[in-house]
Amino acid sequence: MVKIKQQFIKPQYFILIAVVTGAVAVGALRYNNQQMIKLREAVYVADKNNTDIQKPLNDLRLFVTSHMNTNLSSGPNAPYPPIQLKYTYERLVAANGQAITAANNKIYSEAQKLCEQQNPNDFSGKNRVPCIEAYVKSRKAEQPPVISDSLYKFSFLSPRWSPDLAGWSLVVFCLSILLFFGSLISSKLKK
Repeated sequence: MVKIKQQFIKPQYFILIAVVTGAVAVGALRYNNQQMIKLREAVYVADKNNTDIQKPLNDLRLFVTSHMNTNLSSGPNAPYPPIQLKYTYERLVAANGQAITAANNKIYSEAQKLCEQQNPNDFSGKNRVPCIEAYVKSRKAEQPPVISDSLYKFSFLSPRWSPDLAGWSLVVFCLSILLFFGSLISSKLKK
């Protein structure tokens, strides 16, 4: 009968693997966070400059939802939701207000013209003012609709683990730590 000599990998090799993969994991996690910050800044710049917001917003969403360590909120006092298209919303509200003002000015001009035709000899405005008020009330001056700001706020969830360099290096790091302790224990039991 032949005896098979059992050889174990030295525990130091697993520690070496753990150190290397731990450093890779830290670097990859840092890269993920820096890339998210760069993409978030591109969204803010596009919002402020009134350029196409969809592409940078979609790029940010795709990156955050597929990479670890890309939480958009930073710090205990961070706004929620973290992406708020403030300038786009303000431009929409201002444009809406201008459209309402233009429509109301048109109603007032029509009222003034009609009342001048009905009372051509009234220069003091005694009869024209009530006529204009009645016309404006009958046409119901427009009020700006309430625009929900929730359409301009975004939050994307970052996964706890992702199959990228950071995720796989964390897996190898954890496995090498477990294998280190396993080989350490089995070498102690062998003695």
